[in-house]
Amino acid sequence: MKLVLSEEQRELRAAVRDFLRTASPLPKVRHGYDPQVYARLNGELGLSGLIVPEEYGGAGAGLTELAVALEETGAALLPGPFLATAFAAIALTQVPDKELMTGIAEGRIAATLSETELTLDGTSAHGTLAQVLSGMEAGVLVAPARSGDGLVMVAVELAGPGVTRTALETLDLTRGQARIELEGAPARVLGAAPEIGDRLCVALAAEQLGVMRAALDAIVAYAKVRVAFGRYIGSYQGVKHKLADMHGKLEQAESIVRYAAWAADESPEELPGAAALAQAYVGRACFEVARDHLLLHGGIGFTWEHDAHLFYKRAKADEVLLGPPRIHRARLAQLLEL
Repeated sequence: MKLVLSEEQRELRAAVRDFLRTASPLPKVRHGYDPQVYARLNGELGLSGLIVPEEYGGAGAGLTELAVALEETGAALLPGPFLATAFAAIALTQVPDKELMTGIAEGRIAATLSETELTLDGTSAHGTLAQVLSGMEAGVLVAPARSGDGLVMVAVELAGPGVTRTALETLDLTRGQARIELEGAPARVLGAAPEIGDRLCVALAAEQLGVMRAALDAIVAYAKVRVAFGRYIGSYQGVKHKLADMHGKLEQAESIVRYAAWAADESPEELPGAAALAQAYVGRACFEVARDHLLLHGGIGFTWEHDAHLFYKRAKADEVLLGPPRIHRARLAQLLEL
């Protein structure tokens, strides 16, 4: 088991971090999804094709590398369909489709994934998806569908006929969701529906790790310069002890995410427990760190102009994206036979 990044993975992290620092700084994040940033992210770094096999034009990397990239996009609160496309790519690695995977690797296709079952009537899909991540930005929906042959995975062009999309008002201002209604929308069967829930949990935990790290870095920097009653607030016991607790949560979360990503690539039999642990712990820890980071900023942290609420909202939205932590705790307990 490897919990330390390799030299190549550290170089990937540095490249993504440097790119996002200049192309998508926090002031720009407030304006939402920028297709030009997304195009550069894929054109210059090839991130959307990171886990796409080389035969389809991707890098052929593992979930460990994707986790490294997601940690950085999480820290930058990157708007847009990158996480949704990563989810779809995870599904497509289990049911390969040349057209979709090549398009994702080249950055031409932004996709999204839903775990809600559709109904498949021949080649037509029916159903209502209440909340689809980046549903307005994505061009293709990958979802399970029930047919006479059982549960299959299908792809639906979201700009095609029979599709109605409605943007939702969401808590997270940096990443949207949509309600999607399918009434006889043309659907292409990709293959039998795979079990991908564990891999999705690991990918999301990687993003949450990045949100935690950025939130903690921000409040530590603030505690070093903010003066109250003639002293830097970081010198007060109530503040520095809280910062130490937040750091402890971050260290535990990093170990959990690194282990889960390693298990996904190298030890599939350990993945279910590692993935359940990742969401049971990291999801809640991310929200707690983001919440305390906001509170420790004091009055300014509650203002619309400050960035603290952006981290708070992303953390809460991510915490429940794949189900609340109690669901993952229950699954972990079941796996451990507790």
